[in-house]
Amino acid sequence: MRARRTAGRAASALVTTLALTGVLAGPAAASGPAAAQERTGPAATAAGPVTHQENDRVPEGSLWTQHYFPSSDRSGTELHADVLLPEGLPKKAKVPVILSVGPYFGHSGQSGAEGWTRTGPSDRFRDFIEGTDLFDEGYAFVMVDLRGFGGSTGCLDWGGPGEQADVKAAIDWAAKQPWSTGAVGLYGKSYDAVTGLIGNNLDQRALKAVVAQEPVWDMYQYIYSNGVPRPNVTGTANAYNSIATLPQLPDDDPRYLANSRYEQAHPECLTRNAAGYRIYDQDDAFWTARDLAKGAEGTDTPLFVTQGFVENNTKPEEMQEYLDNHKGPERGWVGQWDHVRGGDRTGDGRLAMGREGWYDETLAFYDQYLKGIRPEVRYPAYSVEDSTGAWRAQRTWPVVERSVTLPLGGGSYVDDGGLSSLAGLATSGLPPIEERAEPAGEWDMENAPATDPAAPRGLAEGQALLQEAGKVTSSFFVWSEALRKSVRITGTPQISLRAEGEGNVMLKLYDVAPDGTAVMFDEQVSLLSTGRLTVDLKATDWTLAAGHVLAVEVGSIRTGSWRDTPSGETIDVKDARLRLALDDPSDDVPTGGARSPYLDTYLSQYTVDLPAGPATFKVVPGRRL
Repeated sequence: MRARRTAGRAASALVTTLALTGVLAGPAAASGPAAAQERTGPAATAAGPVTHQENDRVPEGSLWTQHYFPSSDRSGTELHADVLLPEGLPKKAKVPVILSVGPYFGHSGQSGAEGWTRTGPSDRFRDFIEGTDLFDEGYAFVMVDLRGFGGSTGCLDWGGPGEQADVKAAIDWAAKQPWSTGAVGLYGKSYDAVTGLIGNNLDQRALKAVVAQEPVWDMYQYIYSNGVPRPNVTGTANAYNSIATLPQLPDDDPRYLANSRYEQAHPECLTRNAAGYRIYDQDDAFWTARDLAKGAEGTDTPLFVTQGFVENNTKPEEMQEYLDNHKGPERGWVGQWDHVRGGDRTGDGRLAMGREGWYDETLAFYDQYLKGIRPEVRYPAYSVEDSTGAWRAQRTWPVVERSVTLPLGGGSYVDDGGLSSLAGLATSGLPPIEERAEPAGEWDMENAPATDPAAPRGLAEGQALLQEAGKVTSSFFVWSEALRKSVRITGTPQISLRAEGEGNVMLKLYDVAPDGTAVMFDEQVSLLSTGRLTVDLKATDWTLAAGHVLAVEVGSIRTGSWRDTPSGETIDVKDARLRLALDDPSDDVPTGGARSPYLDTYLSQYTVDLPAGPATFKVVPGRRL
């Protein structure tokens, strides 16, 4: 049924076009052109299935029914499910279930009203259904609304115990239906990839496989960076409160409509949801209950993940911890893209991740673990695109050939948000700094700016020159010797330091070329006080070419879009150390894949002028990697 597969890819291409052009980020845009068409047909009920011929919002080849069941926490929360079964399924026949659990399955739209004139099941994953020929391949597809969204009751509980209870109930319910073989696989991207990770952590026997594209690995890190609030600290709560109160369509099932008004009838749910995001202490019980990476310890559900190392929305923070804690079979596509799906295409037809075969590989993954069918193709465990745009096959990620701890020494900076640097540059004779606009912070996990604000042009080079002149400004730099041969920095870099003073610290890594241009390829921020501090940066997979220099910047938060409060204090840093996991690119095993289009966008946004300064350390101590 290749015609349906082509249609799915076309819709996916449209989504990516809108996301990259900034018209509308996220797959909700897939319904835009279709929304102008006339829609016909009834709402389904548990006893009254509806076909595509009766309602053109129902995918071809399927029967749509709606169902209700309780969550597993005995809170009285009632969950709603849209079920799509293969049309013509014989009576008493059973099929495995692909399940997605999330906030985006409301019948009127995913994150806002999409212009539908008749009710019907969400088309959020129409690309996956058509790209895999899912119903012809003998699967059911089930979409369950998390509490507070769509046709489910209950108060929102962003990644917390309530939502974890919802995921557990959804898996159990899908496994026990008379048309189900009892084998369930979770599928999702972004928020409904988070529920996939939650499902793995629950370790239920019925859950046989999880496919999670661009998830959040630890919910705290999406809102705060080590105590420093991100711009969406209030905006994300507002976004989900808005989705939860989205009006549904008047021709829907009466029970669905009654449930959809739950948050309106219980405004305390919205207040409580917003309050949770304002807890900045990572050790608070609110956040420890949402630490997905820690919760993965010892789990073994087969797991297929994707992650863009340079994406600006669901960033690769605690990614390595989650994967290290997970002990089951793993598959992964990881590389240099933004917040996209495996099958998305850009407006000119290029694959957003750069690699062919997403639908075939995911279907083979589900066939293997839900049906026991051995794959005909031997897929790499991990397909990895590094910063050069080259793809390689690995048995796991990361592959580490040597771990090193590099001495960075120390220095001083003023935690003033960049004011001292700007003041010094104003009298330096250098060209004026070009400021860049910051995002408003009103986004959910599916919709966010494609890039974070980068350094104002001229700032990095100017700060380095002021440092050379002996000035203490908003940051200081440390440079390595030029590399004798190419080396890859992989995994999760970590910086530790001893500080005197209180405030904020921003830590950045740069790939400095011989011509004096540098790419900022990793960063993290943290609150800081007198004493020892250790900070994990984002996971990365970045190749430093021979002749290049690694630069480390330590200072006040000047770039990005954090909502920090500068202390104004001078921070003295001593005994700073950089821990790196290194890999030798010369022994890579190539696999199929093209350069992901977003990589060039990232390089354009985050390349600055920063000539190498005096070297104080080697990236590869000794003679061998």
